[in-house]
Amino acid sequence: MKFGVSIPPFTDPSRVVGWAREAEANGWDGVFLWDHVQWRPGAAPLDPWVMLGALASVTATVRLGTLVTPLSRRRPYAVAKQLTTLDRLSGGRAVLGVGLGEPPDRDFADLGEESDPRVRAAMLDEGLSVVDRLMRGPTDVAGDHYRVRADLHPRPVQQPRPPIWVAGVAPHRRPLARARRWDGIVPIGPEDHLTPEQLADHLALDGAEARPGWDVVVHPAAGVPAQEYVDAGATWLVRSVFPVEERWEDQVEAIVRDDPRAPAG
Repeated sequence: MKFGVSIPPFTDPSRVVGWAREAEANGWDGVFLWDHVQWRPGAAPLDPWVMLGALASVTATVRLGTLVTPLSRRRPYAVAKQLTTLDRLSGGRAVLGVGLGEPPDRDFADLGEESDPRVRAAMLDEGLSVVDRLMRGPTDVAGDHYRVRADLHPRPVQQPRPPIWVAGVAPHRRPLARARRWDGIVPIGPEDHLTPEQLADHLALDGAEARPGWDVVVHPAAGVPAQEYVDAGATWLVRSVFPVEERWEDQVEAIVRDDPRAPAG
């Protein structure tokens, strides 16, 4: 089991950098950033990829990546280049978390981006294939949503590429099937964090065995021992905050200073 923090980078950049440094010093295994252009009114998201570069420069061991990038809102070739750059800057610690993204109005339709979830799901599948191919070698793709001819250099440190984790709301089967094709899943509860029982039920939906190296990245319910999630199939427990309260930054401070192996409060 590994332990990570998922941070909304909706505050001063130096504060986010300090949180990553402190999390590593206190034994956390991963620091991940939300990926939004706009969120709720009043929120002020920073660009996660710029911030991840800054985090790579002040850390040495933690995994770094997005939880999650809505791939339909970003060009696959740009994501491949950003991910490779982060992987090289961090010495092979990058990971890419992807999903459909929310909210469909402020972060998609209001920006002139596709907001229909079915179309975004198709773009996600095609975009993932393009990212994967671009990081492996010469690519010539003419799909329904993307046309790319490129041979990108440099290549990432991790071969054939950094891990890709796919987020999706449980108990829907399609995100689970999508995640099986990649390196891990980030199952999200429809209303609250999944219990170990709900996690085990979700992973059993398709009857597939979890292969070695396939990660199950879970936001744990409050007060539940980590071992119960291990028994249900989790490989990562990731703690986060919902940045709606006035002093939500203090909650992040408390998490990064906490014992990673202590149950979430």
